[in-house]
Amino acid sequence: MTFSGTWKVDHSDNYEKFMEQMGINLVKRKLAAHDNLKITLEQTGNTFHVKEVSAFRTLELDFTLGVTFEYSLADGTELSGAWVMEGEMLKGSFTRKDNGKVLTTTRQIVGDELVQSYSYEGVDAKRIFKRS
Repeated sequence: MTFSGTWKVDHSDNYEKFMEQMGINLVKRKLAAHDNLKITLEQTGNTFHVKEVSAFRTLELDFTLGVTFEYSLADGTELSGAWVMEGEMLKGSFTRKDNGKVLTTTRQIVGDELVQSYSYEGVDAKRIFKRS
């Protein structure tokens, strides 16, 4: 299965509560809830090129499955971690540099949607993307 394509956020589930648990302030949470995020994924074997475009920033990064890399969230939170493939699901485990706590993220194609799930300190959330 390939994750390649351009995906635009359609809706979110428990995303604001997740951001609150991450320590993101109220103003940034309200703005992020309406960020119109678009993700373009290009998968070639075990390597990925990702472009994220939102109301706040444009970010491009490359990663290889199983190889640790550095990443910053839109609010500036710095993380270090890696993506791996578990069956047909991408699973990322990222450690926050400021407090050592782990953020787990998964991406999977469900029907014609990209479902991106987050788990941090007991709070789970999802963002559902449609092909654009």
